[in-house]
Amino acid sequence: MAVEHESSMLVSAVALLGAAVIAVPLFRRLGLGSVLGYVAAGLLIGPFGFGWFADPQAILHFAELGVVMFLFIIGLEMRPSHLWQLRRQIFGLGSLQIIACTLGLTGVGLALGFSPVVSFIGGAGFVLTSTAIVMQMLAERGDIALPHGQKMVSVLLFEDLLIVPLLALVSFLSPTIVAETSTPHWVAMLTGIASLAGLIAAGVWLLNPLFSILAMTRTREVMVAAALLVVLGSALLMEMGGLSMAMGAFLAGVLLSESTFRHELEADVEPFRGLLLGLFFLAVGMSLNLSVVADNWVLIAMAVPAMMLTKALCIYLIARLTHSPHREALDRAVLMAQGGEFAFVLYGAAATGGLIDDTVNANFTAIVVISMVLTPLVVIVVRRFMAPERASMEGIPIADGLDGSVLMIGFGRFGQVVSQALLARGVDVSIIDADIEMIRSAKQFGFTVYYGDGTRLDVLRTSGAGKARAIAICVDKQPTADRIAELIRAEFPQAKLLVRAFDRDHARKLVAAGVDYHVRETFESAMLFGGAALRLLGVPDSEADDVIATVRDRDTERFALEVAGGGYEAGMGMLLRNTPQATSRPTPFIKPRAEGKALNDLPADSAPEST
Repeated sequence: MAVEHESSMLVSAVALLGAAVIAVPLFRRLGLGSVLGYVAAGLLIGPFGFGWFADPQAILHFAELGVVMFLFIIGLEMRPSHLWQLRRQIFGLGSLQIIACTLGLTGVGLALGFSPVVSFIGGAGFVLTSTAIVMQMLAERGDIALPHGQKMVSVLLFEDLLIVPLLALVSFLSPTIVAETSTPHWVAMLTGIASLAGLIAAGVWLLNPLFSILAMTRTREVMVAAALLVVLGSALLMEMGGLSMAMGAFLAGVLLSESTFRHELEADVEPFRGLLLGLFFLAVGMSLNLSVVADNWVLIAMAVPAMMLTKALCIYLIARLTHSPHREALDRAVLMAQGGEFAFVLYGAAATGGLIDDTVNANFTAIVVISMVLTPLVVIVVRRFMAPERASMEGIPIADGLDGSVLMIGFGRFGQVVSQALLARGVDVSIIDADIEMIRSAKQFGFTVYYGDGTRLDVLRTSGAGKARAIAICVDKQPTADRIAELIRAEFPQAKLLVRAFDRDHARKLVAAGVDYHVRETFESAMLFGGAALRLLGVPDSEADDVIATVRDRDTERFALEVAGGGYEAGMGMLLRNTPQATSRPTPFIKPRAEGKALNDLPADSAPEST
């Protein structure tokens, strides 16, 4: 019997992993995102698909640990000082958005024919956005650390806190719970506060000393176990206090964000987070009760778009009232328009307390799940129909009538360094760039950079290319550099042409195009780096200079052979290798000077270790 049970568990595990492995890459390839892939896979293998799983709620409860671990990792990235800076967004923006959305969604419930209490319960549950879905989509886009991403994170944190007073309110409104429980509301509130205080105290005085002691054991397994203990222990403590497990894990992460073990903890928890978060999305897909949808399809078909549109509209209006630009407000509204996992908890408590019946609970749950399923699709559709974002040109000077002795095209890191030598000599330099943000940043440091696309002949003319004595192409894209070089060679032959080369192959193309000077972007820095390495090994300065000069000469000869012979093979014999038999030409020996020692004569503790 035990063998059959273990075999059944193994089959279930294989089914979950197989569904994820097949569906997620397919959906990402189609541009639909991993979240929708997980949800679709869960729907396919769940009770209303192939029926491989009969109790998705059990999986969902376990998979919530993925959300817990995700919030722990987010907390590790938010130092207490940074979190304090977000206090206005958490409590200010969060409060405004919650109040507006709750009122709007309650109105939708009343319009659908529900009583005021039921409408409020339905709206309050739908207000609680899915932390897992929004965080995952922000993470995939790399927006969590950006200002608009931080605003969404702040609201999500406030919503996690909101589950506590909402559950207390359900308890207060419910005659069933009031009659059956002997615990006063104020005791429950004090228990939550005590749990929160206990977690903060443990984080401040216990966690760092604990990890310092464990680190001395130099046992990776113990550190992994300790990381999981912190995450799960903080989640359990918050749950015992009636608070959100995810909030407990987040606070634990924040308390450890200043720790020297932060990166190691993140690496230890990350594999479990990814696996369990994927399991959570699978369970959401399994939880979609298609029989409830079929029996009440008219109500659900009206409620889902009405709830999502109302919530999105309220979020958009609040965002605009708080001075967010249109594009940012619309993005936030679309991402946060769905219900979330905490709605299941609130609806379950309301059903237990007799505020809503089982049918209403099933309908509300289906509405939330469908909204979670639709969110990735809605985001894709809206982003495709949105006009490409155009940066404001306000305050940006346009290249027109420039007449500098040198025209520099591109003012990234390479161009900025090049400009210093010219400016130090008093050369009149005109600089153009097509990156508006770069131009604004340069202005803050006292540079005047004009907006202009160097691939356009008319822009080159208005930028003074016809009068310039030299033109330096410092852009950071090879095709762009090639196009500009071609135009300048054909139209402005009076100017000396200097081009940033990206590699040896590009350098050969530039020579063939007739540029006057090129430099491979990493070559000179690598030469300096090699010379510094020799000096740190005890080689005298003069000898190190001779070695670098020899290497430079060999590279010049190798490049000349490549240009003449047409490719890498022509110059391969000039390379110095660490395998003696691979060197086709003898390596020149540089005789050590009297005042120094050769590298081979260095003390054993100074010489590089033999491999």
